[in-house]
Amino acid sequence: MLDICLLGTGGMMPLPYRFLTSMMARYHGQSILIDCGEGTQIAMKEKGWSPKPIDIICFTHFHADHISGLPGMLLTMGNAERTEPLLLVGPKGLSRVVSSLRVIAPELPFVIDCLELMETEHVICFDGFRIEAFRVNHNVPCYGYSICIDRIGKFQADKAVKLGIEKKYWNRLQHGETIETEEMTLVPEMVLGPSRKGIKVTYCTDTRPTEGIVKHAVGSDLFICEGMYGEPDKKAKAKENKHMTFYEAAELARRAQVPKLWLTHYSPSLNRPEEYLSAARKIFPETEVCRDGKTIELMFEDEES
Repeated sequence: MLDICLLGTGGMMPLPYRFLTSMMARYHGQSILIDCGEGTQIAMKEKGWSPKPIDIICFTHFHADHISGLPGMLLTMGNAERTEPLLLVGPKGLSRVVSSLRVIAPELPFVIDCLELMETEHVICFDGFRIEAFRVNHNVPCYGYSICIDRIGKFQADKAVKLGIEKKYWNRLQHGETIETEEMTLVPEMVLGPSRKGIKVTYCTDTRPTEGIVKHAVGSDLFICEGMYGEPDKKAKAKENKHMTFYEAAELARRAQVPKLWLTHYSPSLNRPEEYLSAARKIFPETEVCRDGKTIELMFEDEES
């Protein structure tokens, strides 16, 4: 099961009723945060989730509304007696930006590792999942992210018995391990069925529409995308500032054939995004305008009720 929460849905500046854009994901005791603007800690507190177990923070880019909350977040994690290393991921220049922000958070009880993205696409593998980063089109270097959980096939005991594989090896094979015995090499494929559908979430913001976004959103169970402007007359402004309208995001979702689209990163001038939802749904019916705290639990297919 993968838990997803939009902690904040605002762009440019926090508002009394809307925090800055940030998303948190939780999977098997691991937590991933994407972007950390001003107010992210408060949004997390309101949700009831803790920053202490965050293992990875990914930054789309280095505009203040996406990273200015980092020093406070680091201090809170330190005050919670965290000692495990923290991985930060972001565009080239991440180490320099983080070092500058840490002037006000210099002493922490944990190590910070920075992974700078240099290529158009980058895959980062972890235990049980991977993060796919892909370059988008903003006025500074900016990336979108997909969180992908692959799922191997079911263990088939009848195959193991037929092949004479001892039971002491079954669990290790089921978890993808290759085993060398005196008689032969045992590989997981000998006892596993075909791969099953996993879980995938794609997140992008602060960008014009690109083919790369469609490519990476394909196969996602949830597509979270910037909808900076809902007003039909704001398309020229979206192009000028390299942002997206509701309708452009809906078109990307339609082309990627995702099950659902969540819009986020609203302009401060967009007080009632739901007023423009029906027009976006004419392009992609499963479009949702989201408020802070919007949450979903994504389950594997055979676990869904």
